[in-house]
Amino acid sequence: MSEIVFKGKEYVYNHHLTVPYRPLEVDAAKGIGPADLGSNLVIHGDNLHALKSLLPRYAGQVDLVFIDPPYNTGNEGWCYNDNVNSPIMKEWLTTNPVDGEDMLRHDKWLCMMWPRLVLLRELLSEKGSIWITLDDNEVHRARMVLDEIFGDANFVTCIAWHKRISPANDAKLFSGDHDLILVYAKDISQWQPNRMEYEEAQLANFSNPDSDSRGLWNSSAYTCAKTADEHPNLYYPITNPNTGEEVWPSKSRVWAYEKKTHEKNAVEGLVWWGKDGTGKMPRIKKFLEGRKGVVPRDVWTHEFAGHNQESNMELTQIMGPDAFSTPKPIRLLERVLQFGSTPDSLILDSFAGSGTTAHAVLKANAKDGGHRKFILVEGEAYADKLTAERVRRAIKGYAWAGNQRETLLEEKITFTQFKKADEWLKKVEAIKAKEGFGAEESAQMEIGEPS
Repeated sequence: MSEIVFKGKEYVYNHHLTVPYRPLEVDAAKGIGPADLGSNLVIHGDNLHALKSLLPRYAGQVDLVFIDPPYNTGNEGWCYNDNVNSPIMKEWLTTNPVDGEDMLRHDKWLCMMWPRLVLLRELLSEKGSIWITLDDNEVHRARMVLDEIFGDANFVTCIAWHKRISPANDAKLFSGDHDLILVYAKDISQWQPNRMEYEEAQLANFSNPDSDSRGLWNSSAYTCAKTADEHPNLYYPITNPNTGEEVWPSKSRVWAYEKKTHEKNAVEGLVWWGKDGTGKMPRIKKFLEGRKGVVPRDVWTHEFAGHNQESNMELTQIMGPDAFSTPKPIRLLERVLQFGSTPDSLILDSFAGSGTTAHAVLKANAKDGGHRKFILVEGEAYADKLTAERVRRAIKGYAWAGNQRETLLEEKITFTQFKKADEWLKKVEAIKAKEGFGAEESAQMEIGEPS
């Protein structure tokens, strides 16, 4: 397997081993609920030290890691501050903060990420996964680092998230309308993403025109994108039992099933020749009952997973204006949790920022009655006043202070319908549960720091 080479790699390759274990100390006055390191946590401190501090208790216990590290665009001014005991690394520290004029900024970014990714892998369970948001500045280097640390066989996908609803017309060349989410499994043989439930439009494709006792179904092509030269065993005639006509597939698109499998499909009544039985090509019946749902896709539109304008409005409603410059939308994290977590998962975010991950965990639990727990790590001074405060407000509830409204239920009310008040209240409660309103109050959270 190829490996990435960067300046300073030899000094940080095993740097995580030299980081001391530090006890986590709970500040009960800043938390909600009993002071318990086993509950939801917000940790204020350097994330490398925090991750090392979490190892004794949480090694192999984290089910999902989501991180939104510095994108290293050259405009962020982030600092490289790991105390690596080598002259070359110490010399680098004199050039902080890292910016667009720093000729070693990509090397420094890799040196910063390497030991953190190593520790995050140790914290992941064997069935866990890591999700990392980036843009084009470092994603190709991140892929190589992750291939080396996690193994290239454990690469799952690279999701393109459409983060803008309108183009950036001040861009010099192209408007950067998407970010990327790299997904790796700890062990891909033990990990599978959750599937989506069918939406109403998809369910509308199922029917039962032949009154099959197995219920609703739809049909798909009986052929596959293989040629007769590639798979000669899939190129054979099929007889329509209703007309006696012999049907051959195209040589450029042969049957999807071997002859014995087709015969089994026919016996089981899975071969569909159209409503009148005279179709020119067969189709395979796929029944709704027992299906696993819809497989997730690797392109997420802003309608599907939110956008940057939405995330800024969300944070403004909770924390007021100018709280944080680049928050992620709750819907983006909800999608990550939807596909990568279970109701009992432990979720870790070691670049917590504005605390969106925790807010999404609370909403996910409210929707499905789950018991997911979160651990956030933030090293900046705003960890208490912004990151933890957002979580506290999400748990306690906060006043809505925006002008962006979303209609969740709209119906004409007649006098007769007033008699169905109980039914309407049940509808409202169902919507509240689906949208994650009202159940955050059952959560608790502790805030502390490595001593």
